[in-house]
Amino acid sequence: MVKERNEVTLLDEGYRKQKIREWYVEYSDAIFRYIVLMIGDREQAKDLTHDTFLKAFHRLEGFQGETSEKNWLYRIARNTTIDFIRKKKPLYYVAEMFTGVSGATPEDLVEAGEEERLVYHAMSRLKRSYREVLLLRKIKGLSIRETTDVLGWKESKVKTTLSRALQAMKVQLEKEGYHRE
Repeated sequence: MVKERNEVTLLDEGYRKQKIREWYVEYSDAIFRYIVLMIGDREQAKDLTHDTFLKAFHRLEGFQGETSEKNWLYRIARNTTIDFIRKKKPLYYVAEMFTGVSGATPEDLVEAGEEERLVYHAMSRLKRSYREVLLLRKIKGLSIRETTDVLGWKESKVKTTLSRALQAMKVQLEKEGYHRE
């Protein structure tokens, strides 16, 4: 990995394009789904996914290999999405959060199933840090270490936030009438 890391600083554009293409094929679907779950807008998530890989292309020389490629891309996706959210009008974003998934067709909602729709809706009502840690740990299946890499948090914060997020999710699901037997 050290040899490759040193070679990365001397990358030509062709090599960078090839590397990003490989990563795009391998990770773009997961990155897209992560962003959709963060913002609830499929069309905007497509744009932000492309922005993520464009930023990765331009920052490839800075990739030190201290984390996995996947985690590095998730971190870029997270930061890109947060920047997008901050630029939107805050009231619009809050209103959008409470109305559910924007950009989803009725067929998408039916296909997702009632249980998944309820879970997604409840999750959309949680604060951002709770949603992020739930997405990464429980939906994407990242380890605690991988989650700390993506979020830039300490392990203790990931564990504490996950615990609180699970409790908040349970309360929110109960509020919405979802009771699992």
